[in-house]
Amino acid sequence: MKPKKTILCVDDNQQALSIRKVLLETRGYRVLAFNDGAMALEAFRRGGVDLVLTDLIMPGVDGSRLIEEVKRVSPQTPAVLISGRIKIYERETLADVFLSKGMYEPAELLERIRLLLIRKRGPKRQIELRARADVEHATVA
Repeated sequence: MKPKKTILCVDDNQQALSIRKVLLETRGYRVLAFNDGAMALEAFRRGGVDLVLTDLIMPGVDGSRLIEEVKRVSPQTPAVLISGRIKIYERETLADVFLSKGMYEPAELLERIRLLLIRKRGPKRQIELRARADVEHATVA
């Protein structure tokens, strides 16, 4: 059985956070849920996070700042930024995807996450496969 991917999910709205957590867990993801950006950043620094899903506007460390810090520590970690107040995000951001709350279906969010996780593992997976093929070839020869 392949290990579950871990998603760091952050939103100061507890109801929205709970809904996303249930949605992701029912699809087989492990979810670390936080309603505070600073606490989420501490959790990220402990490692093991495959993707960050965060609200934009939060007190203290907002979603944009959280993503900046995540990308500084781990540039390859995909990040999804969500906002209920802003429909089109016009500021420069390091987020891989921006979604406006209420303007997307849960299936779209799940598909975006799936694609970002595939893209993240892409080259690494190819290297693993090539190395395995080289080992198998060497044992056959």
